[in-house]
Order: sequence, then C-alpha cells, then structure tokens
Amino acid sequence: MSQATYVKLWADTQRELDIMLQREKEEFFQPVEDREKVMKMLATAYIQYLEIFRKLEEAHDHLIHQQKRAAVRQVLDGVIGRILEIKKEMVALEKSECHHMDDILMDLQRVPEDIDIPIPKYFIKENLSILQDREKFLDEILLNAGLLEQEPVTAMTLEEGIKVVQVAERARQGRARAAFMKRIYLEEKRQSQKEAQEMGKNPDDAATCIQKVWRGYRQRKETEKLREEEMVFLGMSLPPDLEAMSSLQIGAGKANVLQGEVQEREEPSFRQELRQTEGSHIKETLQDQISQCFIECWHITGRFPDYPPENTGGSKAIFIEKHPEQVAEELAAKREAEKKEKEKNGKEEKERPAVKKPPKVGKQIVDESWKMGPSNFLSILEEGSSQYKVFWENRDNRSDFLQDHDPELIKEGEREEVEDEIRVQVDEVVQEKLLKLKQAVDGETGARQSKAGKGEKGNKAPGKRRIPELERDHTPDRTIDSLYQELAEAGLLIKVKNVNLSDYIGYYDCLRNIPRQAGAQPMPSIPEVRQLVALYGILPLGSQTVHENAPLVKSLLLAGPAGVGKKMLVHAICTETGANLFNLTPSNIVGKYPGRDGLLMMLHMILKVGKELQPSVVWIGGTERLYSKGTPKGDEEMNAKRLARMLPPFLRALKPKDRVLLVGTTARPFDANLGPFCKVFQKIILVPKPDYLTRCALWKHYILQSGGALTKLVNLNCLAHVSDGFTQGHIVDTVQNVLSELRLLQMPRKPLRTAEFVTSLARHDPVYKEEEETFQAWYAKTPLGKAWSAALAAKEAEKEKGKKGKGKK
Repeated sequence: MSQATYVKLWADTQRELDIMLQREKEEFFQPVEDREKVMKMLATAYIQYLEIFRKLEEAHDHLIHQQKRAAVRQVLDGVIGRILEIKKEMVALEKSECHHMDDILMDLQRVPEDIDIPIPKYFIKENLSILQDREKFLDEILLNAGLLEQEPVTAMTLEEGIKVVQVAERARQGRARAAFMKRIYLEEKRQSQKEAQEMGKNPDDAATCIQKVWRGYRQRKETEKLREEEMVFLGMSLPPDLEAMSSLQIGAGKANVLQGEVQEREEPSFRQELRQTEGSHIKETLQDQISQCFIECWHITGRFPDYPPENTGGSKAIFIEKHPEQVAEELAAKREAEKKEKEKNGKEEKERPAVKKPPKVGKQIVDESWKMGPSNFLSILEEGSSQYKVFWENRDNRSDFLQDHDPELIKEGEREEVEDEIRVQVDEVVQEKLLKLKQAVDGETGARQSKAGKGEKGNKAPGKRRIPELERDHTPDRTIDSLYQELAEAGLLIKVKNVNLSDYIGYYDCLRNIPRQAGAQPMPSIPEVRQLVALYGILPLGSQTVHENAPLVKSLLLAGPAGVGKKMLVHAICTETGANLFNLTPSNIVGKYPGRDGLLMMLHMILKVGKELQPSVVWIGGTERLYSKGTPKGDEEMNAKRLARMLPPFLRALKPKDRVLLVGTTARPFDANLGPFCKVFQKIILVPKPDYLTRCALWKHYILQSGGALTKLVNLNCLAHVSDGFTQGHIVDTVQNVLSELRLLQMPRKPLRTAEFVTSLARHDPVYKEEEETFQAWYAKTPLGKAWSAALAAKEAEKEKGKKGKGKK
C-alpha cells in the first residue's frame, strides 16, 4: 500500500485517540460506587486502546518519513503505557489476572483474537545492526570456549571437483554453440525478409502468420498454467493465495529498504543559521525577562534575590518556578480562605445545640467509591495529539516524494538547544549587573552570595549515604566487553533460541468461564498467558519510555507442569525484545564463583553488563530449589539458598531506567516456602496444559513442521482426545520420535497412521487432575489468590445479608 494509505490510517487513529482521551476525562476521574460498572468501563477502554495500539503500530512500521515515525512513536509509547496502567487497575479491582470480557467483546462487535497483544516491530528493527553485531560476538566467544558446536565443513572429493569443472565447461560450450546458431538464424531471417519484400505478400500467408502467432501464444499460456499446477502438486511451488501473501511480504521488504535509505540520509543542521538570524533576538528577550523578574521581586520583597547557581539551571530555574506576583497572590488568597473558614467554624459552634460523642477509635469511614489513579501517560498522549494537530493534520503530503526531513521541525527542536547555549552567556552578563545593583541599592557584596552558595551545597549533602554492596562498582578497571566475555565463557550468558511469542500456539476456550461461575478461580488459558507475558515482560523491556513511567514490574514467575512451555516463553521474551539472557539456574552456577564473595561478584557483573547492554533477562530455572523447605544438603542447595538471600538486594538495585527483568520458572512451586517466594516475584503466571483445540493445532503444526504428510489415515481429532492431560512437550517429543529420518523416507510407500503416535505417546506420564488441583490450591495461597478469595467471601456475605434483610421484610 502507498504512503498516503498509512498517513490516512494515522489520521483516523489519532481522531479515535482524541475521542478516547475526552471520554476518559468525563468518566474515569469521577468517583463511581458500582464496581461492575467500573469494570465494564475499564475493559471497554482496554479493548479500544488495544485497537488503537494495533493501528498505530501498523502505521509506524510502514511509514518512511522519519519525523512522522518519531511523532507516531511518541503516541505509540503513550498508548502502550496507558494499556499497562488500565491493566493494573483491572487487576486491583477484580483481584485476578484473568478477566471475563466476552460480553464486552460482543457489545463492541469484536472477536477474542482482538485482545491479543501486538508486539511492535521497532523493538528489534531500530537496534537490528547492534543486535546482529552482539550475536556475532557471542558466537565467536562460545566457539572459542568450546560451548557452541560449529557445523562441520566437508571437503570436496576429487571426483566431485572434476564433475563441477565438467559442468562449467559444458555450460560454456553450450553458450558458445547457442550464440553461433543465433547468428545463423538471424542471417537466414534477413535473407527470407529480403526475398519476401521483392516478391510481395499474399493475404493467405498473412492470415497463416497471424494464426501461427496466436496459437503459439495460447499454447504457451496453457503450458505455463499446467507447469504451475504440477509444481504446486509436487510441493515445489506455493499455491496462488500464498503467492499473494509472499508478494505482500516483498512489498513490506521494499518498505523496510526505503526506511533504511531514509535513515541513512544525514539530518541537516540549522544551529549556525539560527545563531546568526535569531541569536541577538533571543539574547535580548532573555535579558529583558530576567531583569523584569528581578525588578518585580524587588518591588514585592524590598530586595533583590540571589541569582540561581549554575548547578540548578541558572536563570532557567526562575521560569520553572512561579513568578513572585503569582506567589504573593496565592499567599493572600490562602490567608483569606483560612480567615473565612475560621469565621464559619465559629458560627457553627454557636449554632450547634449539643456536642455529639466522638466516634469509637478504630472505626473509620471508608470511601468505597472507585476513582482512577494518576497517570504518567495521559500527558504524553495529549502532547502527541497537540503536536499532530499543529504539524501534521493539515499538511499536504502529495508533493513529498522523497519523504525527506522537514526543516521547520528540525529548527523547532534545535531552537531550544541554541537558546540554552545563549542562556549561559546571558547568565554571566546579568549576574554581574545584579551584583552591581545589589551594591548600589542594598549595599551588599558578593561575599554573602558565595557563603549562601556554600551553605546550599552543605545542606544538600549532610552525610554520606551507605551504598549497597551490589550497587558498588567492584570492577572499575574492566570494560563491558571483558565482563561480557567472562560471563559467556562461564556459561552464565547463553545464546537465545529464535522463538517468537506467536509460536506459543493456543486458542480461546469458550467454556473457560464456567469454573469462575461455580466459585473457583480458573487457570488462565494459553492466549491469556501470551497476553500476560507480553504485558509484564515484552512491552516494558522493549521501550525505555514505557519502562520508566509504567507500573514497574521487576520480577515474573512462570509456574506450571513440566513441558508446558515455560522455557520457551523466556526465550520468546528475549527474541521479541532483543534482550540478553543470563542463566542463574542452580544447576548452572554450581562450582562457578563459590562462596558469598564469589556470588556477589557474579551478580555485580550481571547487573553491570545487563544495565549497560539493556534490555536483559535474568532467568532462574527450578526456583523452588532456592526456597526449598528444610536444611540445604550439598553445594548445589547451599548455592541456591545463598542466591535466594541475594535476590532482594539484586531487585532493589534495579531502578525504573534499568530494563532488566528477573524471570523464574518452576514445575513444583508447592515445594517452596511461600512467604519469601512471593516477596521476590511480583507477578505470578500459571501456565496450563493445552486444551482440546490447542492439542488439535499442535499435532497438525508439529507433524507438518517435521516433514510429515497428513492423510485420511491420521485422525487429528482422535489424537487430540487421546492426548488429553499431556503437555506441549509430550506432543513435540512424540512427533520427533515417530518422524525419524528413516520413517520420512518410508512415508511415500507407507503413509503415517494414528496408531504410531498413540504408541509413542503412551510412554509419557500425563498431568493428572490431582497435580492440576495442587497448582490451583498453591495459587490460592499467593497474595493475589488470597485477595480474590477474600473478595469472593465478602461478595457472598453481602448476598447473605441481602437475603436476610428481604426475609425480615
């Protein structure tokens, strides 16, 4: 599609966003008592913001103009952050990570797939060259350390070499022979044309020539069509519908190439031009503003103020704060309001006939009405909307064929930088003038100001703050590359498997809300697991703006039976964000960095490298061993216990600007002490076994992926029913065992049968209902599970109270 299409998509989405912001101002910031109404409002806003997010991401991915992409990117980050804030409110309101939104989806005429979280492509595209260089560097380190197997390069035999030379020589002779025959053909054709011109043309010969050309054309078309059908039948070519998809991908590839070409163009600079044309005007304006502010302050307070020191921003600090007149007006208004309040209270005390008894201690009036919390992203969205209206809404894009930079926008950004440079010069001049005025009017000298400056500095640092051990720099003389190499050689920094979140296959189950109606908190479905991993793991790690301003999630726990894909989700987080992956599984750190000091150094190196080369993911597999019950036995358990004690200070060392996420995976969370376990991991996601629809899709996907062919002899419905209780890992292992190299060679003569997969599947142990109930019982003891149970008990108590009240009537 053309650039005009995506500009129109951006414009339409911006209008939808403006409507959403207006609705938020009207609805969200008013107290509401009905919790169901609040949940409906939040869920509706959540779905609509997701739709805006999807459209903005598409526009940002296909637009070529860099300044337009920057404007869309600002709004896109704001929308992502707002979605995370609304999700936090929904979790706090329902006390659950899973929400029933089927009714709202029907009202909005949406399908369940519309609430899937899209992953922005700019997470990877904007840092693609850096990530590729880092991957090559890691491969070299692992190869040199012997931790990565290199594909063997087989040498060519003498017979193969002779065959290659023969093929090349025969091709050369064929081309020479073809050129010789072409010359003979052209010579004969010229001779025949000369003879035809001399003898004249016959109408019958002309008709025969036309028929010959047409029949040849029609036959070539039919032959080409038959050849295409044969190639599709043999599996050597794509069907027409898939060919259309590939053409779209080619178009997207061309757009990516154009984006790269536009990015490579150097953005022109207008700083020198601005200094020459507007520098004197900016200088005069700043001097007048600063002088006027000091004169107004002298009129109000009777003396000139001290000039703000350079470390606080100089004269810029004057305009950040309020003007003296504004401060005086606010103080006067405040005193007047206090005076009126006292007079009113005095009258009320006289009119009051009797003093009421004070309420009992401990009984407080609780405001049960809901009100939306403050947002860090609404201001970003409003600013992006206003910039769109000023710069882009009425812009004529028809003549911008090169998609080049807009000079006025560049000047607007550089004007502030030029103003800051001139402000430094103005501060020096005005500071001298202020000192002379003080000497002339107040009789002050510069000594008092300098002492005051010293006093301010002394007040700022009354005492040295104790720096935690993990935040100290234990390796000041080492480079990041050397630390990176050491961690990779130690096996703590591992290579990420190329797995996308969409590869975690799963479908929505229409019956998933029946357990909730029965009073039990259900486990999330696989699509909901994908959503939670994207919301808490991928989106904050991918964007610096989102991570700094959104609700901060430092740690995430994936709990579920063995084989449900927890490790795959960890690799998917790293793949979608381009993050480094550090492996701190207890079995992986045995014998590495022994003792407390060694563990401290290891965590310090991971923190230093992870923060410098962010985003980063720190993965701990088998986390239940860190918090296992009973005394530790052996070095592995001792190291695990020691690591568990170091994790809270490790998390405290992570600030909002650090895109580092701690991810734990466990197959037996009920073997760990729940208290410290839940203190370390902020978010806990239960990963379920696959349902019927998912099992059908898994069998089909992995059989085709492994090279198998589906015939009527393979009953996918039967396989899905038989594999009830088995995990994704069991299905993958079964398919790989059945479809060996020998079996793939036999497949044309001996097609696959359902019984082959059933026999191999029977060797695995399924996830029994008792284990699933154990997971649910464990989750009910977590903080969120307890809150959900308490809310459910309170709701039941209200119902009972209502029934009793009706009975009395």
